[in-house]
Amino acid sequence: MRKVVSSGQPTIKEIAKRLNISVSTVSRALHDHHSIGLRTKTRVKQLAAELNYERNQTAIYFQQGKTFTIGILLPELSEAFFASAISGIEDSAYSNNYTVLLGQSHDDEAREKQIIQSMKQHRVDGCIVSIGKNTSNYEHFEMLQQARIPVVFFDRIPDLPNMHSVSCNLESGTVQAVDFLLKQGHRVIGMINGPETMVASHERAAGYIRALQKHRLKYDPKLIVHADLTASGTDKAMQYLLSLKRKVTAVVTFNDYVAMDAVQYALKQKLEINKDITFVSYANTPVSGYTAFPPAASVEQFPYEHGQAATHMLLSLLNGEHALNDYQRTIMESQLVIHNR
Repeated sequence: MRKVVSSGQPTIKEIAKRLNISVSTVSRALHDHHSIGLRTKTRVKQLAAELNYERNQTAIYFQQGKTFTIGILLPELSEAFFASAISGIEDSAYSNNYTVLLGQSHDDEAREKQIIQSMKQHRVDGCIVSIGKNTSNYEHFEMLQQARIPVVFFDRIPDLPNMHSVSCNLESGTVQAVDFLLKQGHRVIGMINGPETMVASHERAAGYIRALQKHRLKYDPKLIVHADLTASGTDKAMQYLLSLKRKVTAVVTFNDYVAMDAVQYALKQKLEINKDITFVSYANTPVSGYTAFPPAASVEQFPYEHGQAATHMLLSLLNGEHALNDYQRTIMESQLVIHNR
């Protein structure tokens, strides 16, 4: 059959006019409504195919009040933790017929605000967010809440009383890490922590202190140094720790990337890794296993499951299973993974 050429995007009205039937009949036929006979359905669908008719998804979304799109905002997709978390989010979203709109803040608060505004304009149904390390103002997230767009924070969560969140028990993970070092005979253990504004930094410090108290050891605040998580920031932190009168023989680093930078600094100082100084960290990043000196142990945070849990929480809000102001918090357990040396 010769293909019918239509000018512009074909509409239901055009199909109805050509077949001399009502617009409502065409609509019901395209949706396989039981009130429409097989012959009419066949004629409508055949002409629709010839015209390359596509359903107006925007109109459908408007009718349903949903776009079936989830906005995802995270600091750096290049980090293995977030790459794995995104896989968990996407797999859960797609299995529930949602697509994702992804943005990276690169730890820039202004960029974070711009992305959130864009997602609001694109009418996402909800957002899953891991905030930047420098974010201290949360007005852009409050704007989403005012627009009744639910937000679930994961991993890097803000210090807010009322929020939906999925996070890892970093305090217990830190206790495990320090326990491990103490059993190895270390008594002067430093910590390269993240910025003081981050909730995760406070959780790590709390675990560090609790582990020392558990072993009846005195806590020395000089042994915890806050850094900006850059290579240069790690160098400065290492320089400071190694300059202390008490000889630091082990360091707990904020994550595996900081550990790798710290190892490079230690090597430049002619220190022998795992003899003069030992490192433990967080995230259990696969790439660290390909380095010459991976951390002696790393706290596994299960990022894929992290992403899945955040998505399930958001979908429960979108499906009305929980009220938007019925704030849900999920804390996932961490696990120290000891690497063979």
